[in-house]
Order: sequence, then C-alpha cells, then structure tokens
Amino acid sequence: MTPKDKFYKVYTNLPLNLRDEVVIVIDKEPISWKVAKLEVDGETELGKKILQKLEALKVI
Repeated sequence: MTPKDKFYKVYTNLPLNLRDEVVIVIDKEPISWKVAKLEVDGETELGKKILQKLEALKVI
C-alpha cells in the first residue's frame, strides 16, 4: 500500500470534526487534515513532504 493510499484510508475514517485539527507541523506551519488532503490530492511538493512525515511518524 502506498503512502497516499494509507493517507486516504486514515482520512476517510476520521470523524468530520477532527479534519480541522492540526495533524503535522512542517516548516513551522501547522497543517490540518483538510489542508493535507488538498496538498496530497494536488500532488504538490508539500503534499509529498506531508506523506513522508506522516509515514515516518506512523500516523499513516
């Protein structure tokens, strides 16, 4: 399973109210689940960083 697949699996199982919560901080910027999803969907460089860090922290 790819990191992107793992992310989507976790994201879809999150309660809606938790999606606004901060999941990770990158370059001193807090990233919510919703923002992370937008970045992952867009396949941006930030999205790649988010996936790497979430996987390293075993969040996904």
